[in-house]
Amino acid sequence: MARWRGLTSIASFQPAAGMKPIVALVGRPNVGKSTLFNRLTRSRAALVADFPGLTRDRHYGEGRIGPVPYIVIDTGGFEPVAAEGLVKEMAAQAEAAIAESDVVVFVLDARDGLTPQDRRIAERLRIAGKRPVMAVNKSEGLPPEAVAEFHELGLGHPNPVSAAHGDGVADLMDEVLAPFPPPADEPDGPTDGQTSHRIKVAIVGRPNVGKSTFVNALLGEQRLIAFDQPGTTRDAIAVDFEYGGQQFQLVDTAGIRRKGKVFESIEKFSVVKTLQAIDACNVAVLLLDGGAEIAEQDAHIAGYILESGRALVVAVNKWDGLDEYHRSLIKRELDHKLHFLRWARMHFISARKGTGLGAVMRSVSAAHRAAFAKLPTPKLTRALQAAVERQPPPRAGRGRPKMRYAHQGGHNPPVVVVHGNALAHVSDGYRRYLEGWFRELFDLAGTPLRIEFRTSTNPYADDRRRAR
Repeated sequence: MARWRGLTSIASFQPAAGMKPIVALVGRPNVGKSTLFNRLTRSRAALVADFPGLTRDRHYGEGRIGPVPYIVIDTGGFEPVAAEGLVKEMAAQAEAAIAESDVVVFVLDARDGLTPQDRRIAERLRIAGKRPVMAVNKSEGLPPEAVAEFHELGLGHPNPVSAAHGDGVADLMDEVLAPFPPPADEPDGPTDGQTSHRIKVAIVGRPNVGKSTFVNALLGEQRLIAFDQPGTTRDAIAVDFEYGGQQFQLVDTAGIRRKGKVFESIEKFSVVKTLQAIDACNVAVLLLDGGAEIAEQDAHIAGYILESGRALVVAVNKWDGLDEYHRSLIKRELDHKLHFLRWARMHFISARKGTGLGAVMRSVSAAHRAAFAKLPTPKLTRALQAAVERQPPPRAGRGRPKMRYAHQGGHNPPVVVVHGNALAHVSDGYRRYLEGWFRELFDLAGTPLRIEFRTSTNPYADDRRRAR
C-alpha cells in the first residue's frame, strides 16, 4: 500500500449531492399505477393488464415527464392491514417505496369512486409523513365534479388524470415536482480558466466484488468496512480525495443484485441509492469479479449506466487469483456479454494488493475529458465528409441520404447533430459506423456518444403545393 501514500483524503463521509427526487406511485390494485408509470417513463417497462395484482415487486424508472429529472417507483396493490400471504408481501413493497420516496402520488380510480381501502391508504400516508399528491385516474370523459368526493380524504386537491391517454399528467407532475429546484447550473466539467474540478466517481457493481476494498486501496487507509460477505455496504458513501493533482469524489455504493435475490428491506432501499449515485456522478467505475462468471446482472448495471449517459471505466477485480486459463475465459465472456461497452476502457486489477489502480484513475480522468470534449463545427463537418466519402450511407428507396454538415449538440455525453436530406432513412448500422468514426478521430474513448439526424425542410414546399 506504500505506493498510494500520495493520495490525500480531504473530507469525511457525506451523502452524495445532486440526487434526483424519488416519486412513489401507490394505491389499491387495478387503479392504473403501472399505466401511469409507463406514461411517466415513456416506456413499456411495467406490465399492464385489466386485472388486479399483476405488479408485485417495486419497479424503478427514469421519469421523463415533468419540470425536473426524477426517479419513479411503481408498486403493487397496497393493503395497509394485510395479514399474511402475497398481499402482505406486496404491502411491504409499497411501504418500502413510501419510505424511499420524497413525494407519494396516491393513485385513485374515478370510475370506482372513493372506497374503504382508499381511506385506509390515506390514513397510512398521513402517518408516514411524506407529502402526498392525489391522482384520480380514469377521469377521461367525466365532468370535473366527478372527483369532488376525494376531497374528504384530507390530502389536498385531487388531480383528474388519464394515464392511458395522458390527460392531466403533465399538470400532475408540475404539482408533484414543484418543491424541487431545477438542476443547478454548476459546471460538471472543466471550464475556461478552471484548472481544478472535482470529478464525481461512482463505484458500482454486484455485491461482494470488492467495491469498498477498491476505495480503501485508493485512499491508503481502512475508511470503509470491507468484509467477505455480500451486502456489507448499505448506503452510497462519498469521500473526497486527490490523485495526481486532480480532485475526485468517490462514491462507494451498495451492490445491485438480481430482483429475486433481494430479500431484506434495508437492501432494497440501497438499490435506489445506487441508481441515484449513478445519475449524480460524472464517471462510473463498473467493478466486476474476475473470480466469477460475468453475470446477466453485470450487463443490466452497465445498461443503466449507458442509458444515463455516464462515462464509464470497467475494472475486473481479483485478477491476481486467476490462472491463464480462467483469465482467457473471462476475457471471452467480456467480449460476448459486454460487447456494447467496447468504447469503455477496461482494466484488470487487484484491489486487495493495490495493483492496476493508477491505470483505472487515469482512465477515469480521460473518460471525464472525453465526456466534456468540445468538438468544433468545422472539424466535425470535415470528419463527416471524410466518413461519407469513405463509405456513403446505403440507398433508401430511389435516393440516398445526403449529409451536409455536423455540429455538437451537447456534452456528458457528447451529442453530434448531423444535418442533411432524407436522414430519417439512415440505418442503425450506418449510425454505428459514424459513431466509431467520430470516436476514433476525436479520442472519445470512455464516454457514450450519441448521433442525432436532422432533415432539412424545404422552405418552398408550401408554395409548390399551392401552385398545384
